[in-house]
Amino acid sequence: MLITALRDRSYLLSGWPWRSALFVGTTALIAAPVSFGFWLLVTPWLVAGREVLAGRTPDLSIVFLMAVGAAMLIGGGPLVALPLATLERARLRLIDSRPIPAPHRFAASPVVWLAQRFREESTWRAVLYAILLAVLAPLLYFAGAVLTVLELTLLASPWLAEWDFGGYRIDGGPQSIPFTLLGIVLFPVLLYLAGLVAAAHGVLARRLLGGGDGLRDQLTEVAQSRARLADAFDAERRRIERDLHDGAQHRLTSLTLHLGMARLDVPDDSPAAAPLHQAHDQAKELMVVLRDLVHGIRPQVLTDLGLPAALRELAATSPVPVSVDAAELDRLPERIETTAYFVAAEALTNVAKHAHATSVQVRLTRAGDGIALEILDDGLGGADPRRGSGLTGLADRVGAVGGKLLLASPAGGPTLLRVEL
Repeated sequence: MLITALRDRSYLLSGWPWRSALFVGTTALIAAPVSFGFWLLVTPWLVAGREVLAGRTPDLSIVFLMAVGAAMLIGGGPLVALPLATLERARLRLIDSRPIPAPHRFAASPVVWLAQRFREESTWRAVLYAILLAVLAPLLYFAGAVLTVLELTLLASPWLAEWDFGGYRIDGGPQSIPFTLLGIVLFPVLLYLAGLVAAAHGVLARRLLGGGDGLRDQLTEVAQSRARLADAFDAERRRIERDLHDGAQHRLTSLTLHLGMARLDVPDDSPAAAPLHQAHDQAKELMVVLRDLVHGIRPQVLTDLGLPAALRELAATSPVPVSVDAAELDRLPERIETTAYFVAAEALTNVAKHAHATSVQVRLTRAGDGIALEILDDGLGGADPRRGSGLTGLADRVGAVGGKLLLASPAGGPTLLRVEL
């Protein structure tokens, strides 16, 4: 790439100077119509600004042209900037062999494609690039044209009959040989200058037209996809809960009742009594297991009464004494309530297994547009996600709904887990 080549001592002997000069020259050709169109739309604003500075009110015609120019710049800018960006990404191959993928997603319909473009940050970065090209290119390339004419004049000075250099009038011939030598000395400088301008242009183009913002769009899409997957997972979990509750649990309850009735009809000294008693006891145990399983998928109290009531019920079943300070909140989105509940459940399980704590405090508060859930225990501390304590799974669960998980667990305790959703 050009930036690396500029540091190489063999830069002047390579093809990079000529590639840089070609890039700079074609940039001037591309920037000319873009600059003309931009300044044509901006001129009414400059005229209006001059009128305001002079203490006069701009004419109605100027105001009308200002509105037209602004509308065309905002509405038509992307239509010009997008093909310009495509051309520039291809032209950058002259000075940088690294490909720049287009940061735009495809769409089946042209209308949908255009609507997507106006919503993407990458589109407005391309518009900014076009504006910078329109504003800066004329100044830079005018200076470059002056230097180029001066260089050619110096090199051709012996063959010029008469020419002026500042306040000096120089006749052609031997008197101009020193200027020719000066032109020869300055020629490598101009080649380096062309390389520096092209390299700076390339960095700017890659920053505005490259895949950085496209990557941001992709990360946003990944985050949205992860949220959709989390929603789909919760929906599937609710379906399984309903199937277990309304199907398997109902049938198991009926089976348990029939076994209990059969036990009453079978004498205790019958050979079938012992197996029947055992089957009845196992069915009752299985009912308890299934009820706990259904409760673990999504507790009914969370669906019926909301998160504060579910946290209090969760605290009542904890082997470690838990105090709950939960403000009465309006019902939250289902995935937020579900995430907060299972974070609290996993955190209390971790405390019971690893913390050796004697008490836990659970606090639920409103935090801006969301909620904050804090679990504080007086255990040994030193919680580390790398030791498989379930914290990584909690972070993934919280991240799937766009939340944050914060952990403070110094050695010796206490441990504070804060989740913001």
